[in-house]
Amino acid sequence: MGEALLDSGHLAVVGTTLLVVAASVLLHFEVSSVLSRLMRRTSPSRRRRFLGLMFGLLTAHVAEIWLFGLAAWWLEGTTSGTVAGAPMVNGLDYVYLSAITYTTLGYGDVFPEGPLRFLMGTESLTGFMLITWSASLTFLEMQRHWNDRG
Repeated sequence: MGEALLDSGHLAVVGTTLLVVAASVLLHFEVSSVLSRLMRRTSPSRRRRFLGLMFGLLTAHVAEIWLFGLAAWWLEGTTSGTVAGAPMVNGLDYVYLSAITYTTLGYGDVFPEGPLRFLMGTESLTGFMLITWSASLTFLEMQRHWNDRG
C-alpha cells in the first residue's frame, strides 16, 4: 500500500501556508487602503505623501516577509521540511530565506527541502503579486499627481 498523499508534516505546511498567505494579503489590502486614503489628503506636501506611500508599502512588504520567515522557522522546528545549504543559526536566517523567496531573487546559499518547499513556492507567487500590487498603486497615485498638475 502506498503512502498517504499528505502526511502530518505536509498538512501542517499547507495549513500554515494558507494562514500566512491570507494574513499577508489582508495586511497588504489594509495598508494599501490606508495609504491610498492618505494620498488624497491635501494637508501634507506631495513629497511627504509620496514618501509616506513608499515607506508604508515597504514596511508592509517587510512585515509580510517576516510572517513567512517566522512560519518557515516554526515549520522546520516541527519537522515539516528542512533548509539546506548554509547553516540556519537564528530567526533572521529564516527572514533572509523568506526575503529571497518573496522577491523571487532565487536560491543560492540556502534553499528549502521537503514539505517546506510548498510554503516557499507559494511565498514566491504571493510576493510577486503583492509587489505588483504595490507598483500598480504607486503608478496610479503618480498618474493622479501628474493629472492634477497639468
